[in-house]
Amino acid sequence: MRSIEHIYVDGKFVMPDGNERLELFNPATEQKIGDVRLGNADDVNAAVAAAKQAFPAMASSSKAERIDMLRSLRDAISAQPDPLAQAMTEEYGAPAYFTAFSVQNTASIFDVMAETVAKYDFDRVAGKSMVNMLPRGVMAAITPWNSNFGFIATKLAHAIGSGSTLVIKPAEQSACQTDILVRRLHQAGLPAGILNVVNGTGPVVGAALTQHPDVATISFTGSTQAAKIIQRAAIDGMKRVILELGGKAPTIILPDADLDKAIPVALMSGFANSGQACVAGTRILAPRSRLSEISERLRTQTEKLKVGDGRDPEVQIGPLASLAQWERIQAYIRLGIEEGATLLTGGAGRPAGFEKGWFARPTIFADVRNDMRIAREEIFGPVLCLLAYDDEDEAVEIANDSDYGLQAYVLGSDLRHAERIAARLLVGRVVINSAPHDPRAPFGGFKQSGIGREIGTFGLDGMLEPRAVLTP
Repeated sequence: MRSIEHIYVDGKFVMPDGNERLELFNPATEQKIGDVRLGNADDVNAAVAAAKQAFPAMASSSKAERIDMLRSLRDAISAQPDPLAQAMTEEYGAPAYFTAFSVQNTASIFDVMAETVAKYDFDRVAGKSMVNMLPRGVMAAITPWNSNFGFIATKLAHAIGSGSTLVIKPAEQSACQTDILVRRLHQAGLPAGILNVVNGTGPVVGAALTQHPDVATISFTGSTQAAKIIQRAAIDGMKRVILELGGKAPTIILPDADLDKAIPVALMSGFANSGQACVAGTRILAPRSRLSEISERLRTQTEKLKVGDGRDPEVQIGPLASLAQWERIQAYIRLGIEEGATLLTGGAGRPAGFEKGWFARPTIFADVRNDMRIAREEIFGPVLCLLAYDDEDEAVEIANDSDYGLQAYVLGSDLRHAERIAARLLVGRVVINSAPHDPRAPFGGFKQSGIGREIGTFGLDGMLEPRAVLTP
């Protein structure tokens, strides 16, 4: 059992002024593993004050100084990956393949930003004028629970790369992961005030942070519904916002697809991270001419997936993050049945053999129309929808007929043809076949999937403000 008593302000672990506590659980066992003391608005004020005081020195730091900071953070994460992965497994329940990727990706985020800073042109010429790309001030970040390490690292890397200081409100449900990560980041020896972390709830700490007059930029990753609240709060202070939000990604299986390769990719795209991913390929679009074959392969291969405790290296789908998340998924499965979709595999309740733990049955609905709620709303769990199309124009139309536009997947044997289909999709990223993760590609979405981009030069552009100096 762990009791997390401290927040991180001005380079020190300090006791928060807030005294509310939140219990923490292992989702695979439903056992309490600890609790966390939550901060309040006074703690936010202290953190923002520390960040504000540290800002002038950070804003005037050189490229070399920022690169050194980023590489020190990378080294601090890389030194001992196992405790980070173990904390993620215990508190979040993620399978081993995802925890290993998450820790490696957390370190690489700092490396990629160091490369970006080295090449970035902070001073430019436009016409006859000098243009300087300047940090705005204190950056506030709010991060979700489904990939805690990576999101915190992304916000911190962007702050340092741009010359900003940062106050983070991480997901309070991830407090054990946050604590071990921040203590590791502390070892990198950043100057005091650059990084500040306040555990707390959205209505208390999140609201105080987004409304604070000394915050210049808000970077949020989470649900579209929460982002609308944050964006409204930012209006009075004319704060800049970077929003990475939800998704309902289509996976288009083209008529020429090799199903031996395409079906495993489609399932992994939808079920990775136990379906708790904004980029999950939850709408599988199949050509009607091959619908029967694709349906059967999806069913049989899904039923072979191993569900269980993430400590088992063979597990492919772990538990959902919380009881509330489990109940949400059950409600959507019931909704799909009520809407008239056909249950191809899975269904409500826990998988056979599980009496404890927030495990859901990997579920695929067939005979889904794109106007059904299960095809339009972000479910955020291991629930996929199979939709049929008659020709590729209809596939593109269905794929683009969504409130979201974060990511899409295209699976086909003819790469050039797949690229032409990808060019017609209104999303921030398109993954063709089994293309590997690219840590340098910009990330963000169209429509209600967000505003702005993260990663690389696109990420830095959104964190900086141009100042033009005109001379005679």
